[in-house]
Amino acid sequence: MTNWMREPLHKHYAQSLSVDNMLYDSETDHQRIKVFENGTFGRILTLDDVVQTTEGDNFVYHEMLTHVPILAHGAAKRVLIIGGGDGGMAREVLRHTSVNHVTMVEIDAGVIEFSKEYLPTLSQGAFDDTRLELVIKDGAVFMRETEQTYDVIIVDSTDPIGPGEVLFTDTFYGHAQRALTENGILVTQNGVPFMQGDELTNTLRAFKALFQDWGCYTATVPTYAGGPMAFGWGTNGAAREVTVETLEQRYADAGLSCDYYTPAVHKGAFALPGYILKLLP
Repeated sequence: MTNWMREPLHKHYAQSLSVDNMLYDSETDHQRIKVFENGTFGRILTLDDVVQTTEGDNFVYHEMLTHVPILAHGAAKRVLIIGGGDGGMAREVLRHTSVNHVTMVEIDAGVIEFSKEYLPTLSQGAFDDTRLELVIKDGAVFMRETEQTYDVIIVDSTDPIGPGEVLFTDTFYGHAQRALTENGILVTQNGVPFMQGDELTNTLRAFKALFQDWGCYTATVPTYAGGPMAFGWGTNGAAREVTVETLEQRYADAGLSCDYYTPAVHKGAFALPGYILKLLP
């Protein structure tokens, strides 16, 4: 008989995934971590039974949270990742040879260690790249204390419950804005707006007060069920106005070959359906 995991994230809606083979199940000081195999998505990582990433569809999420801000910026040298313990975000950022330093701040060292062992296809050696500086620390504390500045800041957070809750506050976003370079870009994970509309509204209310150009873009990640996922966008530069032609040149110069991201998808991702537009403050 097949075992099934029911994800408890939403109050009135749930998805189920078959647990074909449980590979890892352990409780840390912060959360319960599981890795199991599924016939469609390959290995799946969950925290407290909420899907975080999968071998099968992680490319959508990781490509769109990295290549959109980095290629829009056009000259990013220093990138900060808050979260991202599975290594997928670092993997995509480090594909840009023009990026010479990546700081990754992860609260739970346990996530990194088991990801190296159980989800090596996500990091693909990113943890061994000499450009990566790994910091084990609460992301909110790091953001408050850092005196460094970054061209791109990527908030690869869990949902705003438990340890990830502090990464969705006005104070955190204010500290992040302060740590950006003059034309720096902040991007954030903001859930599925159809199911989690308040999460997006609250983030963009803060962004509206902090940035000249604020908003969000979307991508469809199959295991983040309930519709397209939103990514918050904030900058005091003009990076959103970059043309498809310029993006195509930057994409080619970077030598990228992606499974989801394209320059056309980049531009189109900022075109929002009506129900998401209504969530903007």
